[in-house]
Amino acid sequence: MPADSTEPQSEPADAPYYVYIMECSDGSFYVGITNNLDRRLRAHNEGVASRYTRSRRPVKIRYQELCGTRSQALIRECALRLLSRKEKQVLVGKAMANSG
Repeated sequence: MPADSTEPQSEPADAPYYVYIMECSDGSFYVGITNNLDRRLRAHNEGVASRYTRSRRPVKIRYQELCGTRSQALIRECALRLLSRKEKQVLVGKAMANSG
């Protein structure tokens, strides 16, 4: 029997993790980790990923960084959350300049 496309797809145990910064519709930033950026972005925009972004949709990924393991991603996430808004804006600005 074919798998239902609405069922969550499991990631390989060794899938690399990313830390990301999303910009919400109100201009605020949200920092998180994931091992599947596309799925996580979709979940945020569907309103099922976090309480914070649910009322601030749509959101866009403005910065992403490959971290390797979940543990490394959690450590980096904590460091990014401690940055001031201005420091996050600089990081996002550099990422957007490099991507376009």
